[in-house]
Amino acid sequence: MTNPTDSGEATTPKRYHHGNLVEALIAATVEIIEERGAEHVSVREAAKRAGVSPGAPFRHFRSKTALLTAVAEQAMNRLTEAVADAQSKVDSADPIVAFEAIGQGYLEWAISNPTHFQIISSRTLIDFDASDSLRDQNEAVRRKMIDLLTQAQQQGRLAPDTDFDHLVLAARAFVYGLARMAIDGHFPEWHPSEPPSLAARRALHLFMSRISSKAQSQEHPEVATRDR
Repeated sequence: MTNPTDSGEATTPKRYHHGNLVEALIAATVEIIEERGAEHVSVREAAKRAGVSPGAPFRHFRSKTALLTAVAEQAMNRLTEAVADAQSKVDSADPIVAFEAIGQGYLEWAISNPTHFQIISSRTLIDFDASDSLRDQNEAVRRKMIDLLTQAQQQGRLAPDTDFDHLVLAARAFVYGLARMAIDGHFPEWHPSEPPSLAARRALHLFMSRISSKAQSQEHPEVATRDR
């Protein structure tokens, strides 16, 4: 009898154990994306890599979109943890610093986890609206940002007429853009003097310092005049 390994095909390790099929399928999906790209993901291929029958995953994931949405949910869980960890390391009494920490946590996580970042960022690959987990955690971060901006305004750190919704949108777009540039390899062209992760963190800090300093100059115009 011919040994299966004699054909030249690598055998797929059996990673599935009772009770962790979902985790095994998600891990297999991430492997496929990293090796071949998201366009090559299929539920059957994930099943093969997880070491289960082709029909086994369909009890949990009826489609490729459902499987990729599960990867996005895992990404969101880890992103939430990264943001919370970043905030735990700063002075929570300073709302501007705490607000920046959300972005710094996001940047560190995204640059360190480009595959998860890719999937959670693409609304064409996942069903964001169908996931309570994705929607709830995303909204929790947005509300936290609004709360911190409210505190900053009450402390005179932001201008009284600051539009929080647009500021949150601008901050989100800025951090997302930095992460995207770092992952896609644009920093050597635009800021070659520092490693991408460091340059991104410093750019975010500059963004936040300009927001706060603008508010203070509006409250104390004599300071802005003196600094010119």
